[in-house]
This record gives sequence, structure tokens and C-alpha cells, in this order.
Amino acid sequence: IFLSYSIAHMFGIAVSALGVLSTLAIGLTIDAYGPITDNAGGIAEMSGFPKQVRVNTDKLDAAGNTTAAIGKGFAISSAAMVSLALFGAFVDVIGLKQVDLLQPLIFAGLLVGAMIPYWFSAMTMKSVGKAANAMVMEVRRQIKEKQQSDQKESETTLAQYEECIKIATDASLQEMIAPGCLVIFTPIICGFFFGVEALAGLLAGSLVSSVQMAISASNSGGAWDNAKKYISAGLLKVEGEHIHKKGDKARYKEVHSASVIGDTVGDPLKDTSGPALNIVMKLMAIISLVFGPSFPSIEKGGLLVQAFEGFF
Repeated sequence: IFLSYSIAHMFGIAVSALGVLSTLAIGLTIDAYGPITDNAGGIAEMSGFPKQVRVNTDKLDAAGNTTAAIGKGFAISSAAMVSLALFGAFVDVIGLKQVDLLQPLIFAGLLVGAMIPYWFSAMTMKSVGKAANAMVMEVRRQIKEKQQSDQKESETTLAQYEECIKIATDASLQEMIAPGCLVIFTPIICGFFFGVEALAGLLAGSLVSSVQMAISASNSGGAWDNAKKYISAGLLKVEGEHIHKKGDKARYKEVHSASVIGDTVGDPLKDTSGPALNIVMKLMAIISLVFGPSFPSIEKGGLLVQAFEGFF
């Protein structure tokens, strides 16, 4: 970014973003590797393949988590550059010469903008947890009904896959309304009520915080997933002793349970919140750019600022 801006200013950053996006084929390839190996392991287990097949697919899946983190790095870098280019366009549209962090409105917007990605991530992860809990309850209900039908020696009850699909589909649509409204309406409200200077600070804070959060989510989520596989394979060593199923079962259960909890947090972190932050930084910049001419001018300030100055 520094070199691009030094050579050609905001145009250089836009061209750099285009250069990163030109690696799309490589990014898609390494991104697809992880889900393919993950699904292969699930199919092998459900099909009753020998245990060694599952062991091999777990090794491939661990490598897939690493390649997925690398692929997400490409996406994060391109999103950051595109957002920075859009931010430059927004500043040009509203006529802001510089973003001075010593100005109270800009600094306040910077703080609020830095909080947005964390709020968004918390909302998306909570939504995943609620949907997963609903699916667990549905599976329990079906198992209970199957046990009751088996006891009555009646016809075997078939699994109702469509109910689980419905839960996942409904949650993916309904639970995203609130995070979507947060991203869409925050820059509009900030621009109209607090002015474009505060909005510039908001965008800067959101961009920096989103990049940091997205990288952290992708890497830590994959690390937690691989940690669980590492422990399940019996490779963990504590004080020179391997912790595995055939050894101290109580100790293995404690360690493995902790890794499962970590993976439960890591999966929505790396697969939901992390990738979605790329959309957060770009969408906020696009909305600010589109509504930029409609916001009150720099001289007038936001509606609340005008009311405050008029009152005093």
C-alpha cells in the first residue's frame, strides 16, 4: 500500500487491488481444497470405510485448513485495498482535504468504527450457535421418535433430513438481518447525524479493525480445528508422554473435550465471521461513497451538530 500510494496515489492502490484479484484462480483452488477433503472424510465415515481411510482424510483436512487460511489471506488483502480505494473516492467526493485524528468528531468516529467488526462478529457467531442448537434439538427429537417406533416394532422411521436443512436455511436468512442492518445503516446514520468528517473516521476505524479481526479469525479458527485433529490422532505430548485413547482415558477425555470446545468456537470464527468481515469493510465504504453527495456538507456538519450549535 505504501509503495502503491507513493508511486500513483489512490490510483496506485486501486491497481494493486486489481493485481491481487488477478490471482483469483489460485485463490479459488486452494480455497476449494479444504472443503473437498473435509467432505471426503465425512463421506468415508458414513459409508463405513476402514478407519485408516478416515485417518488419511483427517491429515488432508488439516492441510486443507492451512490452505484455506492462505486463501482467505488473499481475499482479505484484496478487500482491504478495494476498501481503501473506495475510501479515497469517498474523501474526494465530499471534498475532505485530510483526516485529522485530533478533531473530536473524527476521533470519535474512529473509535466507533473500530468497534463495528467486533459487534458484527459477535452477532454472526451467536447466530451460528443458535442455529446449531436448534439443529441438535431437532436431531434429538428424531432419535427419540425412532427409538419409540423401534420399541413398538413398527416400520422404521426414516431420518427427516429436510427439517435440518430447513433450520440451516432459515437461520442463514433470518439471523443475518440484524448484522446486515448494522453494516448498512451505520454509515448512513453517522453521515446524516454526525457529518462526513465523523463518517471518514468511522470508515478508517472499521477498515483497520476489520483487517486485523479477519486475519485473526481465519488463522485462529484453523489452528483450533487442527489442534483437535492433532489431539484425536494421539500426537499430543505432555511431559514426554503421549495423550491418546489407549492410555489415560480420563486425561485424554479432558484434553479432547477442551479441543472440541475450541473447535466449536473456531469453526464459526473462520467460516462465518472472518470471511464476512471482507464484506463489512467493502460494503460500508460503498454505501458511504453512494450516499456521499446526499450528506450535509463539511461546512454545515451533521444534523445533530447543527442542532447542537444552534442550541448554544
